[in-house]
This record gives sequence, C-alpha cells and structure tokens, in this order.
Amino acid sequence: MNSLKIDNLTVEVEGKVILKDFNLEIKSGEIHAIMGPNGTGKSTLTKVIMGDPNYKIIKGSVYYNGEKINKMKVDERARLGIFLGMQMPMAIEGVTNADFLRSAIRAKEGDKFKLLPFVKRVDELTKKLHMGSDMLNRGVNDGFSGGERKKNEILQMYLLKPTIVLLDEIDSGLDVDSLKIVGESVMDYYKEEKPAILLVTHYQRLLDYIKPDFIHVMNDGKIVKSGDKTLALEIEKKGYDRIVKEDNHE
Repeated sequence: MNSLKIDNLTVEVEGKVILKDFNLEIKSGEIHAIMGPNGTGKSTLTKVIMGDPNYKIIKGSVYYNGEKINKMKVDERARLGIFLGMQMPMAIEGVTNADFLRSAIRAKEGDKFKLLPFVKRVDELTKKLHMGSDMLNRGVNDGFSGGERKKNEILQMYLLKPTIVLLDEIDSGLDVDSLKIVGESVMDYYKEEKPAILLVTHYQRLLDYIKPDFIHVMNDGKIVKSGDKTLALEIEKKGYDRIVKEDNHE
C-alpha cells in the first residue's frame, strides 16, 4: 500500500506563510477532496507535494511510503509515482504532444519502452477522452482550450500510471460535457489502479463524478473541518464562512 503523509508542514512563498502546521495522510484506494475559499493554500499544497522550488518549507515534512522527500526534485518525485494535474497547464510551443508523451513514457520505462503498444494506448485514450487526433501533432497545450488542456492532463495520468494523484481544480474551465468525461475518466483510472487521490475543487458538481471518501475544508493554511461526502452538500448549502464559524464554536 502506498501512502503520502504531510506532517506539521509550514510553507511560505515570497515571504508570506501560506500553509501553517498542515497535517494530512492519504493511502492507496482513498480519495480525499480539499475544499475552501480562495487564498487558503489549496493549490499551494499540491505544488509543495510535487516539489515546486518556488515554495519554501519552513518546517515539517512530506513523506512518500515513509521516506522523507522534502529535498527531492520534481522529476525524482514523478519517478516515485507522484503526479500533478495542474489547474493551468503551461503551453510548450514547438514540442508536439506526441513527442512530449513519448519522451515521458520512455523516461519512465527505459529499455522496456515499445513504440507500438504506446501508440495503441494513446489512440485508445484519446478516443476515451474525446480528444481530437490532431491534438497529438500540435504543440503541448499550444492553442488548447481549457477543456482540451484538462483532458491532456488526464491522458498523461493514464500513461504514467501514478500511485499518488494530485488534481488541482481539474474542473475549472470545463463545460458540462467535458466535466463528465474528465470526472468519469478519473474514476475509471481509480477503479483500475487504486491510487491515492488528492482532489482540490471549489464545486460540488465535480464530486458528482469523482466520489471522495473524505472531504476537508481548508481555511487560513490548515484543515479546519473534515467529513464524508455529505460535507460538500453542507458547504453548498451554507457556504464556507458559516462552516468555518460553526466549527470554531464547537
């Protein structure tokens, strides 16, 4: 069983403390959703786990399967099996999507990499995700719509087969049809591979497709309330401010 543990993590960026004594543990087969108002540290959490050098750990640790990974670089964490589906994936002009994907999988599989199975798998997945075949020959995310970029992130996830999946507002910029495709595809991957999933979202609508075991509300850099999927409905009904105030008075 794979696990990701965050222990008393305090993080700053540009001199401002964003995460404050943050604690969380996620294990294989678990889906955790992080919700909360803007500016509370949700996206920061995913970037710190992935090893973004712009975020400075002041104290605390991140562990993968009991191994402290604070000083590991992004590519080293990716090789361990950690994957981040980004809120705003960057475009790489001049590098085709096909070349990018092939290079990533070749780097992971080494001598085991075989081109034909890779091509067949990419073809299967682009159809599953309702991605146009021309997207493979375009620059990575270059000129892609919001929905195309998010589908491209899920395509990468399927090909890389991570054991820890971080999805940072994967629903933002999606229309109703794309939301359904992305959400159901994530759940299909979950059923196949049983990874640990950490999902950052603002909206209950994504949780109609991706079914979390645990929901956590973040405020001021830490988790202030946790519960099951019914907590999302409570948030939608009451709003974050009321949820936080009620918790503070308990």
